[in-house]
Amino acid sequence: MAETRKIFHEELQDINTDVIRLGALAGEAIEAGTAALLDSDLAAVERVAASDKTLDDLTHSIEQRTCLLLAQQQPMAVDLRTLLTVLRTIHELERIGDLMVKVAKAARRLYPRSLEPRVRGLLDRMREQAGAQLRLAVDAFADRDVAKAAALVDMDDVMDDLQKDLFQAIFAARDTDEVALQRAVQVALVGRFFERIGDHAANIADRVDFMVTGHFSYEGSSA
Repeated sequence: MAETRKIFHEELQDINTDVIRLGALAGEAIEAGTAALLDSDLAAVERVAASDKTLDDLTHSIEQRTCLLLAQQQPMAVDLRTLLTVLRTIHELERIGDLMVKVAKAARRLYPRSLEPRVRGLLDRMREQAGAQLRLAVDAFADRDVAKAAALVDMDDVMDDLQKDLFQAIFAARDTDEVALQRAVQVALVGRFFERIGDHAANIADRVDFMVTGHFSYEGSSA
């Protein structure tokens, strides 16, 4: 029995390590996807889309191993909460990768015109904020730190404010021709994608709190 538990915890540690690795891949997607958009780099768009398969494959591997541990070991208490948190966390991280593919692909719809300086600046700040929220969420998971998890709530307010600023910048342009309106819609969607990344990070924080305490003390945004 002792050997069985040892193997279980070794496998659980491997899963935790891979969740952190998945978070790193999602962070790389935020940087690469935003760069592809801001640089109007169509080749980079293809690379971002192709690299998402690595993130997806790791997600599926973690999911399968986690479900196997649940089925074979029948864990209880904190171990059970940890495995349940893993399943939700990897879903949130996978969605971040998917959203960044959409951000990158927006470069195709906006090509060949470049973004206005204020819009570029706001999107770059949203990239920075998304990356910071993701890193804190992954750190909270890795460290089992409820204080870090709680900080995500206030950080998400910053992302919401950036999205509002982006909308104001779009409306301030006052362009009414069809091409300009289509571009405005695409930029607004990109802002929405970044805002959703903040929500996914908040959801991870909510699950970390559950993993550590067994209670949902606050609510993340639903994905």
